[in-house]
Amino acid sequence: MIYQNVPHLVTDVQHRTQGRQAGFVQVTMRNLNTGASTNTKIRTTDSVEFCFMERKKLEYSYRDGDGYHFINSETFDDTLLPVSILMEKEEFLVENTSYDIMFVNEKPVGLDLPAAIEMEVIESAEGIRGDTASNVQKPAKLETGLIVQVPLFIKSGDRIRVSTENATYLGKA
Repeated sequence: MIYQNVPHLVTDVQHRTQGRQAGFVQVTMRNLNTGASTNTKIRTTDSVEFCFMERKKLEYSYRDGDGYHFINSETFDDTLLPVSILMEKEEFLVENTSYDIMFVNEKPVGLDLPAAIEMEVIESAEGIRGDTASNVQKPAKLETGLIVQVPLFIKSGDRIRVSTENATYLGKA
């Protein structure tokens, strides 16, 4: 929806009534330009403008000074997402991987990460022989620069799955 001339994604809606007063809708929404969440009341007298949102599956290609470039694998159209849209999601961007990009009025406004992403370990310390205590972990640097805690048997060159919600190791790919 459009709220204060800015596109927002509605994440929660609750209808409320208070005694003899007219009912209203309590809306939790996320600003698609800044990523900030806000709560607001929408009364029956307020007008709401809805906008058309579309998701496209695009492949991450590269980053330059302007932002992040995503390619449509069918038409080879290049879509640029500014750094401000991605903020903390950039550590999960793996080249040649497809992502869902949200568009409002043909303009890219956000990126939805999958629940888990597959990445290659580029740097990991060797496990200490004989250290077999349960759940012993070591840091590993991934291809995007993200550092996660992994089990001792993971080594450089391995491909692992990482949760995009909390950046934790999920298993070998």
